[in-house]
Amino acid sequence: MSKMNAIGWFDIYVSDLDRAVTFYETILDCKLEPIGDPTGENQMMSFPADMSVYGAGGALTKSPHASPGFGGTIVYFSAQDCAVEEARVGDAGGQVVRPKFSIGEFGFVSLCQDSEGNMFGISSMK
Repeated sequence: MSKMNAIGWFDIYVSDLDRAVTFYETILDCKLEPIGDPTGENQMMSFPADMSVYGAGGALTKSPHASPGFGGTIVYFSAQDCAVEEARVGDAGGQVVRPKFSIGEFGFVSLCQDSEGNMFGISSMK
């Protein structure tokens, strides 16, 4: 069996899909796209992804089976300099929980809360 990365996909659960899409499009300066849910139960908007390259794809998901919350699993978005995206958080309706800090040889991280109450991280090497 070949080695693979631990994460192959992620869902960030939201209460208000439109609000969450606006938040993440503003913070990450990208466009989310609608994707179909094979179960037909969820509304989903996908982050830009190329499934043939390193890293995991994922989506904002409104589901009757899960809800957003603070203090659970944290998704870390990759950035060139996490301070750039961190600076957009407040105006987009979120909150910076812990401003950019060093994680030693692994670079830097900003910890934030999104418009739905989820904690997320932004990670960069500089």
